[in-house]
Amino acid sequence: MKKVRPLHDRLLVRRIEEKETASRGALVPETAKRKPWKGEVVAVGNGKKRDDTSKVLDVKVGDKILFGKYAGTGVKISGEDLVILPEDEFLVVLT
Repeated sequence: MKKVRPLHDRLLVRRIEEKETASRGALVPETAKRKPWKGEVVAVGNGKKRDDTSKVLDVKVGDKILFGKYAGTGVKISGEDLVILPEDEFLVVLT
């Protein structure tokens, strides 16, 4: 992948697809699921500037996060589908 650095308080995230099966082994379609997306942080910005100082982001490259299904903006970089999210649009960091 090309070197990409999001600006300010933005994150570049790779979605992690999770396959789910019903109790009898049938795949559950995405439209039937009502849960946030899981992703891995690929790159982070330098933070949002306020009063000549930058607020450092609470995540780092490699962190796993949850974000809303319609959060962020989808982009394709080097043939890979990624999402650009402002810091306030992700829900939690998974530990």
